[in-house]
Amino acid sequence: MKLSVLIPVYNEKATIREIIRRVQATGLVDEIVIVDDGSKDGTRDILAEYSGQAGINIILHEKNAGKGAALRTAIQAATGDIMLIQDADLEYDPREYANLLKPIQENLADVVYGSRFLGGSHRATLFWNMVANKLLTFMTNILYNNILTDMETGYKVFRREVVSGMKLRANRFDFEPEFTAKILKRHVRVYDVPISFNPREYSEGKKIGIWDAFEAVWALIKYRFVD
Repeated sequence: MKLSVLIPVYNEKATIREIIRRVQATGLVDEIVIVDDGSKDGTRDILAEYSGQAGINIILHEKNAGKGAALRTAIQAATGDIMLIQDADLEYDPREYANLLKPIQENLADVVYGSRFLGGSHRATLFWNMVANKLLTFMTNILYNNILTDMETGYKVFRREVVSGMKLRANRFDFEPEFTAKILKRHVRVYDVPISFNPREYSEGKKIGIWDAFEAVWALIKYRFVD
């Protein structure tokens, strides 16, 4: 099965070379789809170095529209049988790919979530972010009658057919609850796999904020009743 890694990027000049290196170093990836969402910090100059490189597809948004918008573009452009979402900020480690892919390769799952709350190693920081993530996951499980452990995880892996015909509308970080709501309503097989996690601080460029939590709540409620 061909694996496409989808990397949404916005102002990540400090990490973009390293995340590309780490993804390529896994030896598991057939295609990297990078969508730069209007970066203004020099990220695009770095991405130009990879233009034309085999296995890398670089797409540029003229204006910043948000992570969800970048991922929607990447999903449309990807050609793989399996798609894996990879943030560009080094919080998530591509060395986890083998474990994330295993349930799909063994035909046990259609979607795999890399869970930060199943005992994997992690940097100790951002207590209230953890609380917010767990509350949003709890709300997801109540609304959609499931037992996910980390709805907001950035590591989501899925078969191409899972998103075939799926109308995704999110532009920002509400991509996570929208995607989750829609796959759970389709009753696909979902696996949680423990991952390590190295969260960065807001001083290091972390972008998600408190308002995004409110948008996630609204998305979970809305998509429970509409498509």
